[in-house]
Amino acid sequence: MKILLVSPRTPDTFWSFKHAVRFVSRKASMPPLGLLTVAAMLPLEWQLKLVDLNVERLKDEDLRWPDYVLLGAMLVQKDSVREIVARCATFQKRVIAGGPLFTTGYEAFPEIQHFVLGEAEEIMPQVVEDMRSGRLLQPIYRATNRPDITQTPVPRWDLIKFRYYVTMAVQFSRGCPFDCEFCDIIVMNGRVPRTKTPAQLIAELDALGRRGWKDMVFIVDDNFIGNKQRTKTLLHALIEWRRRTRSRIGFLTEASMNLADDPELCALMVEAGFKKVFVGIETPSVEALDECHKLQNRNRDLVASVQTLQRAGLEVMGGFIVGFDSDKSDIFKRQFEFIQRSGVATAMVGLLTALPQTRLWQRLKREGRLEAESTGNNTDAALNFKPRLNRDLLQSGYRELVKKLYEPRNYYQRIRTFLKSHRPTGPRRRLSWADSMAFLKSFWVLGVWHRGRVGYWRLFWGTLIRHPRHFPHAIELAILGYHFRRVANSLRAPASRKP
Repeated sequence: MKILLVSPRTPDTFWSFKHAVRFVSRKASMPPLGLLTVAAMLPLEWQLKLVDLNVERLKDEDLRWPDYVLLGAMLVQKDSVREIVARCATFQKRVIAGGPLFTTGYEAFPEIQHFVLGEAEEIMPQVVEDMRSGRLLQPIYRATNRPDITQTPVPRWDLIKFRYYVTMAVQFSRGCPFDCEFCDIIVMNGRVPRTKTPAQLIAELDALGRRGWKDMVFIVDDNFIGNKQRTKTLLHALIEWRRRTRSRIGFLTEASMNLADDPELCALMVEAGFKKVFVGIETPSVEALDECHKLQNRNRDLVASVQTLQRAGLEVMGGFIVGFDSDKSDIFKRQFEFIQRSGVATAMVGLLTALPQTRLWQRLKREGRLEAESTGNNTDAALNFKPRLNRDLLQSGYRELVKKLYEPRNYYQRIRTFLKSHRPTGPRRRLSWADSMAFLKSFWVLGVWHRGRVGYWRLFWGTLIRHPRHFPHAIELAILGYHFRRVANSLRAPASRKP
C-alpha cells in the first residue's frame, strides 16, 4: 500500500512565524505532529510519503503515486484543504481526512469521500483493516471514546527533513480541566487530562536525539499542567534524563495561569529545561473573565502572576482577546496598558471568534447572533458573530491595538520590562550556527534597513552591557517582533458587509 500524507498550507498569521523563521534559514516553525503520529499507526511494510505544504510543493508526481491520500488539517487551513482535494480529484485519488477542521465541521466538505473524526488511536486499526482488505471504506469513522494515549506510538520522524523546522513537537497530555466558553479543546479532547507515561515521552525525545535534533521542542499539550501531579512526575524524569544524556534541548509549552500558584512546579519546569510558556491571559476585565468562565484567572493580580513566572525563569507568551459582550469602548486602551505593564513581549491579541461546537458558538446560535463560519484565525480582524460593541469600532480598535503593540518603541520597551523581571536559571540553551546567522541578519534587517533601528540598537547595547546573559534572548525577541509587526501592518479593514 502506498500512502501520501499531506499537511495543508498555514496562512500568514501571528502563529505562522513566517517572517521570523527566515532569519534562521528555516521554512516553518514546526512539523505536522498529528500526521506524523497517524503515520506511525500504519503498517510498517506500507510505503509512506509526507508532504508539508509549509515547506515544499505538492507535485503532480506525488499525486500520481499513492493508493490513498491522508489529509490532516486545522480550521485555519481550510482554503488550502480545498485546493488539495481538488487536485486529488483531478488524479482520481481517494482522500481520508482527519483533524480538528473535520472533527467539528466535516459537513462543509462534501467533496471528501472519507473522514476520521476525533482522536485516531482506537479507530485507525479499523481504517487500516478496511484499506488492507480492499473493502469499500466507510464514509465516516468516528471515535466514540477518549483513548488511552499511553498506547500512542512514537511519531514517524523519518518522514520529514529536520532542517526545514525551527522546533520539533511532542505531546504529553490531552484535555484541560477548565471550561472556558470560547475554547474548542474541551470539545475535541475533553476536560479530564490524559497523559502519556514519562518513559513514553522520553522515548520520543530519544528518537529525536538519534536523528540529530538538538534544539527546542514544543510540548503541544492543551494544558501542560492539567494534571499537576503527573506533570511533576514527568518533570522529575526529564531532569534525570538531562543529567544522564547531557541533552541541551530546551522546551516550551502551554499552561494555565494557576502555574504561578505553584513555586515547586515552576522550579521543576525550569530545571527540566523549560524556557517559555504560553498562557491564556485573555483580558484585564473581571466582567469578561466571568462572562467566558475563565475562573482560573479570577481573583488574582494578573500582572503579578506573570511576573512570578518571569522571575522563576520562564518567558510568558500571552494570549489576549477583545470583543467580549461585556467589553466597553475603553477595552483597547486597557489591554494596551495591561500588556505593556506585564512585560509580555509575545502578546497574541485576537478578536473573539466563535469556534464550531464550543459553548460560545452554541450560545450565539441560540441568540441568533452567529453570522458566518470562523476562519480559525482570530488575528485576522474578522468577526463571525454580531458583537455588542459597534462592529466598526471593534474591528478598527483591534487593528490599531495590534499595530500599536508592535510599534518598535512600544515593543522594545516591553522587552526591557520583561528582562527586568526575568531570572534565567536552569540549563542554558544551546546556541546553534543558525542562531549565529540569525543574529547577523538581525543587524542588517533590524539595525539598518527596517524602521525602528534606533530602538533595536538601544536594546542591543543596553542588554549586552547590563544583562549579557539575556542578550541572545533579547535578539530572538527582536526578530519575533519583526514578524509580528509585518503581520500587524498587513491587517486590513474587512470588506463592507451587505445590508
